[in-house]
Amino acid sequence: MKFKSGVIALALAGLAAGGSALAQTQGVSKTEIVIGSMQDLSGPLVGFSKQLVNGMNMRVEEQNALGGVNGRKLKLVIEDSGYDPKKAVLATQKLVQKDKIFAMVGTIGTPVALPSMPILFEKNIPHLFPLTAAREMYEPLHKLKYSFAATYYDQIRAGVKMLVKQKGYKKVCTMYQDDDFGLEVMRGAEAGLKEINQVLAEKTTYKRGATDFSSQVSRMKDAGCDFVVLGTIIRETIGAIGTARKLGWNVDFMGSSASYTELIHKLGGPAMNGFYSTNTVNMPYLDDASKNVRDWANRYKDKFKDDPGVFSAYGYQVIDLFTQIASKTGPNLTTDTFINTLDSFTAPRDMFGAASMSFSKTKHLGSNRARLSQIVNGKWTALSDYITE
Repeated sequence: MKFKSGVIALALAGLAAGGSALAQTQGVSKTEIVIGSMQDLSGPLVGFSKQLVNGMNMRVEEQNALGGVNGRKLKLVIEDSGYDPKKAVLATQKLVQKDKIFAMVGTIGTPVALPSMPILFEKNIPHLFPLTAAREMYEPLHKLKYSFAATYYDQIRAGVKMLVKQKGYKKVCTMYQDDDFGLEVMRGAEAGLKEINQVLAEKTTYKRGATDFSSQVSRMKDAGCDFVVLGTIIRETIGAIGTARKLGWNVDFMGSSASYTELIHKLGGPAMNGFYSTNTVNMPYLDDASKNVRDWANRYKDKFKDDPGVFSAYGYQVIDLFTQIASKTGPNLTTDTFINTLDSFTAPRDMFGAASMSFSKTKHLGSNRARLSQIVNGKWTALSDYITE
């Protein structure tokens, strides 16, 4: 009897310890997993963030309808960063201290993601799959930061090399946003050109929020550029190309995944035809060749009364990745068990055409591959499969 009592006591102590450990994992309860995300609901990336939030919510609702993740429902809390680093700090503090999030997932924008990470890491909260392709999202190596898609640097490096070789451009120039995002695009262009014994013939920048690009475009035109790499997002892409066309300058332009959106041809009109961009998932058109994508796109439209865009797919994708990893982790969900699962996680190419991904203790970027697309007759058309060189 004494032996049995001792075994029972040890078992109860183990359960108590397990329960205590679980209770100490912020954002995880018996019934719920709380995840946070910072989106731009009031600044220049509103068009992207609206789609992202819709895609994220769609995947959360689908998972919760299936019973959640190992019996726990997902709760997604969205905060507005305004694409402003100072506002991002306050938003992160609110998510950490008040909402008690387990992880930050799918935050958009390099300038707001960077200042949020120290706050998260101090509380042992992972920063997962941000919607920015800056290398700082996974470098230097840190046990709590992971990115999922090819960086702007790798995208542009490979894309520039491919187009220069195919088209024979002699003078490549760049116009980029004067911040961390723009610098990554410029550096990628420099690296790609260096590998084929070329250099950027002209560099010009603009301040975030700028609307007039006439001086930058004129400078590149006067330099005789025959190909321009844009470190731009939505309105800046449209503004730069539109200005060039008004000046009668029909040079080719290429952007990164930050400008791979249907908003470019919807808002910019016919002047955007011919624009090249790198991308990591395909545009989910309602008439997509894939039945799975068509069905998904039509469910999205029925739910949100709007056509999906590529950032709708991104939002769905990052929550799906989180869900897969949390599910595989099992009922004992803690930061450590989640990270251990992630450090050996692989995912095949998904229905949106994203490249296969893999993570390890020393590899915190899911994939470094991108593909090249072009706007043809008002619609994005893939020109290549995934390229890395």
